[in-house]
Amino acid sequence: MDQRYAGYHVLGKWNSVSFDDTTRAVLRRRLDDVPPRRFFTEDEWRVLDALVARILPQPERALPVPVTPWIDAGLFAGQQEGFRYAGTPPVRDAWRQGLAAIEQEARLRYETGFAQLDGRSADALLRALEQGGADPDLWRGMDAAHFFIHVLVKRVAAVYYSHPQAWSEVGFGGPASPRGYVRLGFDTRDPWEAKERP
Repeated sequence: MDQRYAGYHVLGKWNSVSFDDTTRAVLRRRLDDVPPRRFFTEDEWRVLDALVARILPQPERALPVPVTPWIDAGLFAGQQEGFRYAGTPPVRDAWRQGLAAIEQEARLRYETGFAQLDGRSADALLRALEQGGADPDLWRGMDAAHFFIHVLVKRVAAVYYSHPQAWSEVGFGGPASPRGYVRLGFDTRDPWEAKERP
């Protein structure tokens, strides 16, 4: 983990003017109400959990930022970005098809499921997906590299960086509302923002 903001904890602002009741309610939900599995099957959940662990490893955390539950919750609720890339199935179908294809890729290459792969093998498979080295027959017309980059990695990163632990890690002070950011020039910061360690 990057140590540039070591010792900074955005939640230290909980009772300050940086957070209002709405912000605290959203954060309380994000921290305390991790949703149960409702969209993915147990097998899909296991594959996605293993993918998240390779895409954004968190070995230094006793309790990693929960990513899989929030992706599941969004799909269960039907959340979408408001557009769909040509040639990509509807978002729910894309996730099911993509996770199944990754599992089949692992079984074809290594004779075991993705969640059972060692780190080196898992990373090699993911690099192959990213670089267009997937077996097109397993993907049934969906582009593996597109799914990996624009669906999987994009969503994993979005969920991760919506969590206060990730905010603290990168020195993010939280939403601009209600306090607002004033010093917006290059290499300037408001006095209440995190200080980067030299």
